[in-house]
Amino acid sequence: MKREQALAIVKEHLTEHRYVHTIGVMETAVKLAGKYGVNPEKAELAAIFHDYAKFRPKEEMKQIIVEQKMDPVLLEFHSELWHAPVGAYLVEKEAGIHDQEILQAIKYHTSGKPGMSMLEKIIYLADYIEPNRAFPGVEEVRELTNVDFHQGFIKSVKNTMGFLIQNNRPVFPLTFQMYNSIVMKMEDE
Repeated sequence: MKREQALAIVKEHLTEHRYVHTIGVMETAVKLAGKYGVNPEKAELAAIFHDYAKFRPKEEMKQIIVEQKMDPVLLEFHSELWHAPVGAYLVEKEAGIHDQEILQAIKYHTSGKPGMSMLEKIIYLADYIEPNRAFPGVEEVRELTNVDFHQGFIKSVKNTMGFLIQNNRPVFPLTFQMYNSIVMKMEDE
């Protein structure tokens, strides 16, 4: 699927603000993919579709999680997490994208998971650092990513978890597991 076709599909499902964000994620993901040896076409498609389900009704997302036997723990957490796995499912069903690497990058762009592929990490990080984002710590992560992708990635995970903890919000189990796997891998090096 070509960029223009993909953008036309997602534009129907996003607000103007979220569409601008999606363009930023797409451009950032393609740049990171080129710099770090990942297929830029896959990064582009995953980035374009990463928020495909963002504005679907909560009841529709909940129904898909149940019917498709997705991790039921999702339903115990904020519905903000739902759009990623539901989006991966809908992108396959509605947009006809069957590439599992792309679908996995969409599925885990919010929660992360242990053992992420480079494409998954790129989408996760591009979503965090795209140029339209402005929040404490984002500039530091952008700078780190330019020098050392993995350090930028680790800092984005730490910042996200720190934000959730400081605001008394629960951390999804996969996110904790991702953090633990990163730290344990660092200890082994």
